[in-house]
Amino acid sequence: MADSGEQCVAVTILADRLALRAKQAGVPVSAELAAGLEAYLGLLAKWNSTINLTALQLDPPDEGALDRLIIEPLVAARLVLPSVRLAIDIGSGGGSPALPMKLALPSLRFVLVESKVRKAAFLGEAVRQLALGGVEVANCRFDELLTRVDLREAADLVTIRAVKTDRKLWDGIQVVLKPHGQVILFAGADQSVADSISSPFRLEATVTVQPSRSQVAIVRRMP
Repeated sequence: MADSGEQCVAVTILADRLALRAKQAGVPVSAELAAGLEAYLGLLAKWNSTINLTALQLDPPDEGALDRLIIEPLVAARLVLPSVRLAIDIGSGGGSPALPMKLALPSLRFVLVESKVRKAAFLGEAVRQLALGGVEVANCRFDELLTRVDLREAADLVTIRAVKTDRKLWDGIQVVLKPHGQVILFAGADQSVADSISSPFRLEATVTVQPSRSQVAIVRRMP
């Protein structure tokens, strides 16, 4: 078992690695944000040892894990409009991109939608441990969320990762997203984002994340 000195060295190394990857992607990371991101990664690694939250390497996190779990959400957070107040994350799973985005944008309210009970339990514990206010964990399928009157065209932003983007999903997003609202879609380096979008949504921009070359796409709901 590592002593406290070894743990401090490990944290410093991780903080340095996070800062370097973020710099390569053009996103600054403050000391406070880095501490929150480290805490999130620690919780994710701990829970992942007993339930399957991600197949990414977490102990310690390799570059692929840092890019996908942390850097991509930080890039996305830079693309969120200042007017955005409420976001819905579909299929929240292990908490990324929603929790790193929340850490980067503390005033943003989030609804995390996760149908699996144990994954929802992790999300609830992560929200508690990270002391994140304004976050609701909805343990249900996304189509079940659509019956909530309080969420009808209430969201300014919807985030999607590793969820099948078929016509049914886009129809559901229309129910909860305001007209002209944003959708942030996370995609691989070789994925054709435009082909996965249905009317009345329009692809506005695609940002390539360095150095992984994955994509963060901005999609707009048209009236």
